[in-house]
Amino acid sequence: MKRKILYITGTRADYGLMRSVLFEIQNSASLDLEIIVTGMHLMEEFGLTVNEIKEDGFHYQTIDAIFEEDDKTSMAKFVGTTICLLTDKIKDINPNLILLLGDRGEMLAGAIVGAYLNIPTAHLHGGEITSTVDEYVRHAITKLVNIHFPATQKSAERILAMGENPENIYLVGAPGLDYILNLELSNKNEIINNYNLDISKPIILMIQHPVTLESNDASKQVSETLKAISDLEYQTLIIYPNADAGGREIIKEIKKYEHLPFIQSFKNIPRKDFISLMKIASVMVGNSSSGIIEASSFKIPVINIGSRQKNRERAQNVIDSDYDRDEIKKAIKKALNDVKFRDELKNCQNPYGEGNTAIKIVEILKNINIDENLLNKALNYD
Repeated sequence: MKRKILYITGTRADYGLMRSVLFEIQNSASLDLEIIVTGMHLMEEFGLTVNEIKEDGFHYQTIDAIFEEDDKTSMAKFVGTTICLLTDKIKDINPNLILLLGDRGEMLAGAIVGAYLNIPTAHLHGGEITSTVDEYVRHAITKLVNIHFPATQKSAERILAMGENPENIYLVGAPGLDYILNLELSNKNEIINNYNLDISKPIILMIQHPVTLESNDASKQVSETLKAISDLEYQTLIIYPNADAGGREIIKEIKKYEHLPFIQSFKNIPRKDFISLMKIASVMVGNSSSGIIEASSFKIPVINIGSRQKNRERAQNVIDSDYDRDEIKKAIKKALNDVKFRDELKNCQNPYGEGNTAIKIVEILKNINIDENLLNKALNYD
């Protein structure tokens, strides 16, 4: 019988990163794929991105858990609601293994349900350091799951230092790079025409999410970025943030600048277009993990603003900036005009792998022994 693998997805971000793995599972003769869709995917104001999953042709089921309000309380309630709804849904699906990625609330919920239902779980992008509640959630998931798929050597070492069994830690790289390095992107001229871009002038790609423990300052923080972009008057594509506390406040600020002729804003941009835009953009601005993990594969400079990606492993393409209009402008100008910096980008090496992650993961999922040794976790300290 085929092994049934369940993936839980709550945002365009995790789904975009996991597409190569999901297609590889679906195409495997030994594995069956089930997907549960929830959270941001089901929210119109964030682009109703469940439609991307539908267009990809995957079979999926939904659970109706969303972020009701733009605050921390709603985030906590979302995790609780998701646990309750996932329990019944997972019990019905009865998977052999649950697959999770990153540090979102729905992933934590999936890890908890898997632990209590005695279903093995596997986690991608564990062991990474960022900041705020994302950090706690990621490490909590590490302690709950049975199989670890870290993206970097340092992340694997951190997981080992947390007392996890070295036999269940597999260094596989970042799945988001599979698309970049192995799959055909959109035609350059088509992207330029579809997004009304002038390739002879600088192009800014901006994504700035709220920082959970700083959510009360989300509006003020993104305002500094938007003021900097407004001052520079470069053509800019802005993608709406995620639905964490403060996300709706960021959207309100973005709307104040949408009338400017050099700014275009989008609730969501399809993954293929997004990666294709990253390839032709002059600079990325904001605090998205895509700027840290994927952008260096294109040797594109990134202005990383604030604390959201603090301490995360990165290549030399990243310039850190505080939430300050003038500092952000200075960083953008450096990224565009500093000859020495741009020369250094030519040798930029991505620390997150070489783009064959999906194949590695599927081979492990097909062959790993699912037995009492895997399910009965114990601390592995010497």
